[in-house]
Amino acid sequence: MYSNKKMHFEISERKILLRIFDAFFILSALYLLSVLFDYHYFVFDTANFFGPILLISYFYIFGSIFEIYNLQVASDHFQILRSVILTTTAAILIYLFTPVLSPELPKKRIVIFIFYFTILTSLLVWRFFYVYFLASHRFSQNVILICDQNQVKDLVLGLENVDPHYKITGFVSSDSVSESDSDFHYVKEIKKNDLEDFVTKNNVSEIVIASQNTDGITADLYQQLLHLLESGNIIREYTQVYESKTRRIPVHYISRDFYRFFPFSRSNNNKLYLTLIRLLEFSLSFTGLVICTIFIPFIFIGNLLANKGSLFYTQERVGKHGVVFKIYKFRTMVKNSDVTFASSNDKRITPFGKFMRKSRIDELPQFFNIIKGDMAVIGPRPEVPFFVNQIAKVMPFYETRHVVKPGLTGWAQVNYSYGESIEESLIKLQYDLYYIKHRSVFLDLSITLKTITTVLFYRGQ
Repeated sequence: MYSNKKMHFEISERKILLRIFDAFFILSALYLLSVLFDYHYFVFDTANFFGPILLISYFYIFGSIFEIYNLQVASDHFQILRSVILTTTAAILIYLFTPVLSPELPKKRIVIFIFYFTILTSLLVWRFFYVYFLASHRFSQNVILICDQNQVKDLVLGLENVDPHYKITGFVSSDSVSESDSDFHYVKEIKKNDLEDFVTKNNVSEIVIASQNTDGITADLYQQLLHLLESGNIIREYTQVYESKTRRIPVHYISRDFYRFFPFSRSNNNKLYLTLIRLLEFSLSFTGLVICTIFIPFIFIGNLLANKGSLFYTQERVGKHGVVFKIYKFRTMVKNSDVTFASSNDKRITPFGKFMRKSRIDELPQFFNIIKGDMAVIGPRPEVPFFVNQIAKVMPFYETRHVVKPGLTGWAQVNYSYGESIEESLIKLQYDLYYIKHRSVFLDLSITLKTITTVLFYRGQ
């Protein structure tokens, strides 16, 4: 059976596509500028071999910081304009003042303006073309779920909220006994016998099996799935789809089978990786403490006037292997605050303290914890022992996050808002476990760039 399916790009493929065409449009515009208008500042020859590589590298770095490769940003007109301007400005400024590898600064300012606006215009033209002609149509993907009826709402919303182009067009109930007339308004229910025909007629590109009820997978449904697989249709298990789309571990779904889906990253025991990371952490922490010392006189005055308590604040937190240690922070709350979840609008946080949290200045003393070995730069945020005990009762494998050192920043911190309740802490747990599972140099670099973005856009909590 042959089905004419529309090409679809996964999230990772879309990001690669954006990077490739960013480079293509920038370099093409500069090449045409040099050929058509005899422009000599940026030329393509052996003498300037590293110039294009360096320029594009800067664009990729600052593009990650200013989020032009965030797919939500890349689909919004205003955010595209803001992010592209910031990325272009930062990348070109650093490029212009890079010694040896970049061309010598031109004597006339008009040459720099032409260089800047050529790149900016080419990038904006490509990105707006992407929004109008690619993002809204080419990336849409029709999907069918095979799951229990009581799961449909959560599964559909969980996937479509992450990727709006991932359209659940119907579901097949895997209940062993299902209602004949299901009144479900989220997606259409497909009868088991009609699955193959529905896939063919509705250009379905993927089937996701989310059912843990094997009784509902009848022999007839199983045969249809085999035929669809043989015909080139993609059939995936829900936990795989959820993890790839959300970059989280669906611990709320896999329940007692958790460890079957959770192989630890090899980096967690890789001596070379751990030694390299420790050396980098020590260097960064030493630099951070020097910066912290510079800020102390100003913070002391602000704390004296606004917070009216001791400058430094210490609290017990749970570290690697469940060992309790004292964390150091600058005070951001009023004196004698209770140990409860801090919300984004917590009245205990003073206006000066809120500024400290937003800018992440309050966390600078934690570089001392990193030098001591209590913490790492990147890892799950350390929690208060009381909260760990409370959350562990709700989520039995919550303490799995303690197999690595807690961090100053982490995958949960750069992807999710402040955990104001146990429920939100469980969502952050999904991100923390994803980091432990996929820990690597590349993921650490991604978190570092996202942390810089958080600080620059004043998103701290």
